[in-house]
Amino acid sequence: MFSITVRDHVMIAHSFRGAVFGPAQRLHGATYVVDAVFRRPELDADNLVVDIGLATRELGAVLGELNYRNLDEEPAFAGVNTSTEFLAKVVADRLADRIVAGALGEGARGLTGLAVTLRESHVAWATYERDL
Repeated sequence: MFSITVRDHVMIAHSFRGAVFGPAQRLHGATYVVDAVFRRPELDADNLVVDIGLATRELGAVLGELNYRNLDEEPAFAGVNTSTEFLAKVVADRLADRIVAGALGEGARGLTGLAVTLRESHVAWATYERDL
């Protein structure tokens, strides 16, 4: 299995509901380092997993929809605890939609998997993996 990884970051604000979240129930900010891993069993005709420039651009576009936002005020997240795990899935699903739509080029049609990791700090992160 071949893979490439591209990285970006996103800054958000949010709060959580539920005693399990302790002081994070109050509004707070988070800066995530975001890695997107694109996988395929065979390289394309150009010996690529996917065009790194396109992958970087599309990850940035997905994160741009969240960057500098208070997620508590976003209709798509109404009533949802936007945990790191949950946001990793949101980013992965939105990237997958872009792959299907052709935004990463024809070569990306051979991708079979995608993983997105959001790193809260050097000691804590969450990953969501999905098939394409």
